[in-house]
Amino acid sequence: MSYPENLRYTKEHEWVRAEGDVGTIGITDHAQKELGDIVYVDLPKVGARIEQGKSLGSVESVKAVSDIYSPVSGEIVEVNESLGQAPEKLNQDPHGSAWLVKVRMSVPDELKQLLSAADYQTYVGAES
Repeated sequence: MSYPENLRYTKEHEWVRAEGDVGTIGITDHAQKELGDIVYVDLPKVGARIEQGKSLGSVESVKAVSDIYSPVSGEIVEVNESLGQAPEKLNQDPHGSAWLVKVRMSVPDELKQLLSAADYQTYVGAES
């Protein structure tokens, strides 16, 4: 798997794509493979405030329930409602249509603390 260069990654296997002051957040391909078949996604409501490194929701698979940790701080401005009816999309397109939430970033400089695609690739390579 090659990881998109336009995303920044966490060591907890989330990604964020920044467009202006809005960050789109999702889980990585590595995360969905580790989880297996995803059956449920619990996401925050629009307007909720999230902090970098804190849980913003969870993903439930046939194997386990895993917290999703926010790569950036800010306010939720949009939630991917389609995952409520079709959580398996996370297994099919984790870096694309299966994004989780969009957040108006309150501290855009937090992006600098995250891993580049190459750094993340090295990190997951070392982990497996």
